[in-house]
Amino acid sequence: MAEKSYKYVILGGGVAAGYAAREFAKQGVKPGELAIISKESVAPYERPALSKAYLFPESPARLPGFHVCVGSGGERLLPEWYAEKGIALILGTEIVKADLASKTLISAAGESFKYHVLIIATGSSVIKLTDFGVQGADSKNISYLREVNDADKLVEIIKQKKNGKVVIVGGGYIGLELSAVIKLNNLDVCMVYPEPWCMPRLFTAGIAAFYEGYYANKGIKIIKGTVAVGFTSDANGEVKEVKLKDGRVLEADIVVVGVGGRPLTGLFKGQVEEEKGGIKTDSSFKSSVPDVYAVGDVATFPMKIYNEMRRVEHVDHARKSAEHAVKAIFASEGGKSFEEYDYLPFFYSRSFNLSWQFYGDNVGETVLFGDNSPTSENPKFGTYWIKEGKIVGAFLESGTPEENKAIAKVARVQPPAGSLDQLAKEGLTFACKI
Repeated sequence: MAEKSYKYVILGGGVAAGYAAREFAKQGVKPGELAIISKESVAPYERPALSKAYLFPESPARLPGFHVCVGSGGERLLPEWYAEKGIALILGTEIVKADLASKTLISAAGESFKYHVLIIATGSSVIKLTDFGVQGADSKNISYLREVNDADKLVEIIKQKKNGKVVIVGGGYIGLELSAVIKLNNLDVCMVYPEPWCMPRLFTAGIAAFYEGYYANKGIKIIKGTVAVGFTSDANGEVKEVKLKDGRVLEADIVVVGVGGRPLTGLFKGQVEEEKGGIKTDSSFKSSVPDVYAVGDVATFPMKIYNEMRRVEHVDHARKSAEHAVKAIFASEGGKSFEEYDYLPFFYSRSFNLSWQFYGDNVGETVLFGDNSPTSENPKFGTYWIKEGKIVGAFLESGTPEENKAIAKVARVQPPAGSLDQLAKEGLTFACKI
């Protein structure tokens, strides 16, 4: 097959790829210089929509409605946009070999792609229960959610199993968002997770108690402290029961698994330096190999604010790291230096009528403030994290845009906390006066 050659190649077709493409266009990339190679069959889109609006029972989100870069209030990049800019959108193409020494990528179909500069934006793959040999984990109607194809399959299953029983395995981001949106489809929902409370990597017990209570009031059952160890299926091979480690058996017409992801770095093993599960980069997202950059989920980068190497799996970082890397590439080509990436960790989620934001680091002592009663008509509460006498992280449920900016500023500035009792009393007022 004929070899194709490009000055720049973005490997991966997710959020980071789309935002990188937009920045390339802003920086004046010439027609024919840039290619995006993606195994997905659609142009880059805002992945968070899949666990929220895509599954709405009424007026669900559909492509082309949520192509990048609408998630950050930007222009929607339809497939035509790439054509107009002379950017090659090479879709439905899985790369099975990457030879960084010869700057060559080989596809499953045997096509060869040469590049001068490579941006690795391969993201993560979902962890599957079949990876651990869980009995019956290959039954029909056991779903995972990562790509739009996964969401399409789940939508079809939900239609077929009206008023059915759904078991959500996992109590993290995906578990909480999917439980909420599937409940809106009038299905019977039960969440199962091994930890003592939901979202344990971020939430404190106090924060989690609110969401668990709120979800319970919406009719969602929650089973904590155990895991799914097997599934039984009917004569059609469709899942019908979930066996739990504690001996309980749950009826299920649909199972959705959200137990985390793994950064997709396998193609580059032994070719680039790695750290903390990702590809090690500098503050411009440049890897240990010349002309190779890594962004989004796969990058382990210097987090300036905490003076340590971190890897971040979140859409906000995917967008910002991609834009930063492209600016750095053009600055380097122009012989100019470029500022360091100075990222403040940011996570958010929306479900039912709830919407929370978190900024900074969740380490140290915590102070809970506000109204966190799950039965309140208008709950509004937050938490500060205090380390070495300074506030290093802040969480807020149901904040206004101004209040969310205030907690972001607190996490960035890291003011002295003073008395924890006083901080609990002041609550949000403290952030708003910084």
